[in-house]
Amino acid sequence: MLVLVSPAKTLDFETKANTASFTQPTLLDHSQQLINVCRELTPIDIASLMKVSDKIAGLNAARFIEWQPNFTLDNAKQAMFAFRGDVYTGLDADSMSEKEVSKAQQHLRILSGLYGLLKPLDLMQAYRLEMGTSLANPKGKNLYAFWGDVITDEINQAVAEQEDDIIVNLASNEYFKAVKPKKLNATLITPAFKDCKNGQYKVISFYAKKARGLMARYIIENDIKSLAELQQFDVDGYYYSEELSTPAAPAFLREERV
Repeated sequence: MLVLVSPAKTLDFETKANTASFTQPTLLDHSQQLINVCRELTPIDIASLMKVSDKIAGLNAARFIEWQPNFTLDNAKQAMFAFRGDVYTGLDADSMSEKEVSKAQQHLRILSGLYGLLKPLDLMQAYRLEMGTSLANPKGKNLYAFWGDVITDEINQAVAEQEDDIIVNLASNEYFKAVKPKKLNATLITPAFKDCKNGQYKVISFYAKKARGLMARYIIENDIKSLAELQQFDVDGYYYSEELSTPAAPAFLREERV
């Protein structure tokens, strides 16, 4: 089973990862092409393009200039431990055992605007380049055009290394749009997480993001290999709803919190 998640805007390059093991991203040649484009942008351009403050724009302009692909533990950090935010709060990589980190390396992939597709232990340098950014580049008007079939091909290669042909999509719509579902050599499952509010079940972004991380962790911890096993997910009050589910879109509900 291969699990896909989104990256996070929030980064932590101060806290040391709980492992010294690392790998290198496989699509760095593509990343370098994007960096070359981004280095032509002024902080004002970045602020407008990414809709961020002048401070954040200046920070990212400096990151683009300083970026260089000779990644080591001195100038980069393993992706799963560098990203923070709601999904990664649920994933809680810092508490993983060595065995669980190894399983994550095999079964988890992180979609990225700059790096394309990252394994958990792939080293990365700090950046901000969301997949939905309309960054004009030699291949088109945005990052979806830039990545084309590249990410999908990488995912298919990762699927070929699994013990089954199931992909669990726990990424946001923005990031999964970089994947070509019809070209995937796998059964695609996209869980939905709904919380009860005022008597109605609905997707609440903050809770859903954390739930995606919780499910990714659940799959890794329990060595989940089938949809039937996935339906047993019962973390943090969520439970499977057969009534609201389809095989490709299992629904997990949680009652209203008092």
